[in-house]
Amino acid sequence: MASRWQVVIGLGLAWFGVLEAAAAAPANWTVSSPNEKIKVVIRLADLGKQRDYPSGRRLYYRVELNGQTVVDDSPLGLTLTDVDLSRNLAVVTALPPKSIEERYAALHGKRRERLHQARQLTLVLRGEKGRALEVDFRASNDGVAFRYRLPERMPLATAMVAAEATGFALPLDGRMWAHPADHVTVYAPAYETYYENEIPIGTPSPITNGWSYPVLFRTANARAWGLITEAALGTNYCGTRLQSQAPQGVYRLRWPAPDEGHNTGSPFPVSTLPWEMPWRVIILGDSLANIVESTLVEDLCPPSALKNTDWVKPGRVAWSWWSDPPSPQDAAKQKQFVDFAAEMGWEYVLVDANWTLMDNGSLGDVLRHAKSKEVGILLWYNSGGPHNIVTEKPRDGFTYREVRRFELEWLKKSGVKGIKVDFFQSDKQNVIQLYHQILQDAADYQILVNFHGCTLPRGWSRTYPHLLSMEAVRGAENYIFTGDFPQRAPVQNTITPFTRNVVGPMDYTPVALTEHNHKHLTTYAHELALAALFESAWVHFADKPEAYRALPAEPKQWLKDLPVAWDDTRLVAGYPGQFIVLARRKGSVWHLAGVNGQNQPREVRLEFGSWLNLAQAELLVMSDGADARTFNVQRLNWQRGQTPVVKMLPYGGLVGTLQQKP
Repeated sequence: MASRWQVVIGLGLAWFGVLEAAAAAPANWTVSSPNEKIKVVIRLADLGKQRDYPSGRRLYYRVELNGQTVVDDSPLGLTLTDVDLSRNLAVVTALPPKSIEERYAALHGKRRERLHQARQLTLVLRGEKGRALEVDFRASNDGVAFRYRLPERMPLATAMVAAEATGFALPLDGRMWAHPADHVTVYAPAYETYYENEIPIGTPSPITNGWSYPVLFRTANARAWGLITEAALGTNYCGTRLQSQAPQGVYRLRWPAPDEGHNTGSPFPVSTLPWEMPWRVIILGDSLANIVESTLVEDLCPPSALKNTDWVKPGRVAWSWWSDPPSPQDAAKQKQFVDFAAEMGWEYVLVDANWTLMDNGSLGDVLRHAKSKEVGILLWYNSGGPHNIVTEKPRDGFTYREVRRFELEWLKKSGVKGIKVDFFQSDKQNVIQLYHQILQDAADYQILVNFHGCTLPRGWSRTYPHLLSMEAVRGAENYIFTGDFPQRAPVQNTITPFTRNVVGPMDYTPVALTEHNHKHLTTYAHELALAALFESAWVHFADKPEAYRALPAEPKQWLKDLPVAWDDTRLVAGYPGQFIVLARRKGSVWHLAGVNGQNQPREVRLEFGSWLNLAQAELLVMSDGADARTFNVQRLNWQRGQTPVVKMLPYGGLVGTLQQKP
């Protein structure tokens, strides 16, 4: 007869065997979007024989759209400096999916009234040394997102993430639009490389620093489109990117380069515990319209931190630097741009770099003149600091909190409305913290903000609505500096509305009409269209007053009337790398903007969807005329169901308005 201890030991061994068998069995969870079109499938399994993944029990996710796999089984997990939370994971519990419905109003961007609907599943896991890891998976009607959390409450403890296992297994027979992460230089990284146009998935980056967000991709049958990026990047993490190589189509995350930001800061993120990390985002849809019209990046961010937003005023900006780089040092020239802004009804003038060296009058003279004309003044600043060695003045005013707040207080007393802060050159955590610190302090003094030479928007404009724009694009300044820009700009202008500008405001500085160092290939109508095609709550018009005064009456009036904060945005037609036409609504008026990126004429049929709630309207279209510097102006009586055709020249464009007939 077995002893009592033999029975106990036997039962224990049997129970251990049950646990061991359960641990070996694959486990699956799913969460679907409210409209049931998008599904995330999560697996805890050993997929070591698939895509050359490491062996062992690991966490993977798969994304489906309308039953089609868009992102195949992709790895998840973190490696901390003291423990690996990407392997040997066990699920403690899977919290039941919860529904999310959030409505909010945006002060600027592609749409005013926002509705974020989603379902969220949270997995609670244990890894090595009993350490806890939680992963939130969210499926919304326009995409999926996931984030990691280290939930243990250890306020005096810090953790460092040495690596992420996070990957995106894209369809090997698909195509992608992506731009390489910049070489590290005195002025970079700044997200200013050219997008590669419709390349095979798996193509290595031509620059070994990796691929920058956002990355657009499609399946081979073009029935599914996706855009990879990240959102809600706080002070406790760095900005990430994708690795240069993608074995078997699996793109994995990588950190900033060690020498970014003039070698300041660590590439590895550090935080106290608990630790909630940024969202990894895949915007999804069965058409390009789903990508262009999405607000998912901002939807995932914390609500506005501002109690009072009456002072947040988007607007049009007259800007002298592009046409005359030394002009910020000349008070008389700045007054001329103030006069021009008043003439056009534009809200602001930007006084750019080196205004501290101003001659022929003072900044005070410019400010007083602008006040008399009811035009707001914006001032340029160098963000450095030890993280850059760019010499343009003023610099060293924003690194230290006491100095920064002293400067912001002076700006407030002087009547300055906003700042353009430039030259960040890093995605490391120390510089990401600086962005947030500038935004938080600027809010205290009601100073508007525009970042240049900067990182990519990650939804911060929702939390800080006084952040009106960010550069992070190869913009019109390259007509001055870059010999191949005129040849590449037309194609790039048809890619960025499907990529960079999807994720946040973009300060391209459009409507550059004058030949400036390098001859343009684009037409006047093309350049004019960029003012509405590219969304930015500050639109800095690049050219000199004489160039705009010389325009025909209708295009010039279109510039005078152009809104910069929109109530709605819709894709009318287009394909990245070829052409695009957008419709943006302000009040009851729809504003049209389109460009042709190809060196051949194009006819565009204006087909408006059910979103256009008009039975009949007056359609004004200004497209290319007989040559690149003229316009063809048409006024049409449009009725529902009509699909007028507009002709564009090679590298041409169109603008227009559609409004209810009186």
